[in-house]
Amino acid sequence: MSKLEMTRWAAGALAVALVAAGPASAQLDQGSDAPMDITADALEVINTQCLSIWSGSAEALQDRTRLRADVLKTYSKKGAARAGGKGATCGALDRVEALGNVYYVTPQQKVRGDAADYDVLGEKIVITGDVVAVNGQNVLRGERLVVNVATGDAQMQANSKGRGGKTRPRAVIYPEKQAAGPSAPRR
Repeated sequence: MSKLEMTRWAAGALAVALVAAGPASAQLDQGSDAPMDITADALEVINTQCLSIWSGSAEALQDRTRLRADVLKTYSKKGAARAGGKGATCGALDRVEALGNVYYVTPQQKVRGDAADYDVLGEKIVITGDVVAVNGQNVLRGERLVVNVATGDAQMQANSKGRGGKTRPRAVIYPEKQAAGPSAPRR
């Protein structure tokens, strides 16, 4: 698998979720207009901060795509003050944080990390901690995965360098099997 194919695979595995479909909606499943269903053991809404905190086995589901974490925090953009000058209104989704035991699962890929942060306006997803991305048998590991959702470019990063670095990006890639057919004799 070439570097370009690996980058595309990583981006496909991770161009996760939380992509803004339009100014007022969020997407977990790229290209889907299905509603997002969020559930957790508890929900706290802090209107003054335009923040919703979903805690305890939090899960967001859209179509066949799922984002799970111990805690999901959704931040909306602050709008103009309400009538009478009391507090600001909250608008479109601006950012999503996933904290603790983060899993992003699509029908094709599974990604695990300790935390994730999706910047809707910046179209960037950052997954940190012990990041593991799996696509079929292929596995990619590292400390920090940064994905540009708009371009599909992805970078797996680590703090350690050199052969002795224990957390350097690492991939185990299995070649695709060729369809059975006439084979050339070996020499």
